[in-house]
Amino acid sequence: MNIEKFREVIKRREYVEDISCGEWADGIEECQKLLTDILSEDITSTIDFLNNECTASEYSWISEVLEEVVEKKPNTELVKCYKELMTKFPEECATYNIAGAIEGAEAILRWEAEHGKDSD
Repeated sequence: MNIEKFREVIKRREYVEDISCGEWADGIEECQKLLTDILSEDITSTIDFLNNECTASEYSWISEVLEEVVEKKPNTELVKCYKELMTKFPEECATYNIAGAIEGAEAILRWEAEHGKDSD
């Protein structure tokens, strides 16, 4: 996982959010795609990043693309790791729909398992 690039995209995503005043903007979708690509590139290094370097703000932004990452690279360890961080970042969980993102990711894993796809 390219952490520097990830953080650059997060900054850009925050900027797009600010200038769009909460309205949907094309830049949001572009940032989401880039974040999904970065996070799904190497799941092992993404898990390492989550466990060791992820900030509270980054954690909350990841919730925006967690389901897309799991659709692209189904991985139970990734979802488990992300879920375990709920205790480390309780304010973000209360402010954002982190539990909903996790539930969506778990539903994708269940669907993949039921339909014969390997979930790593």
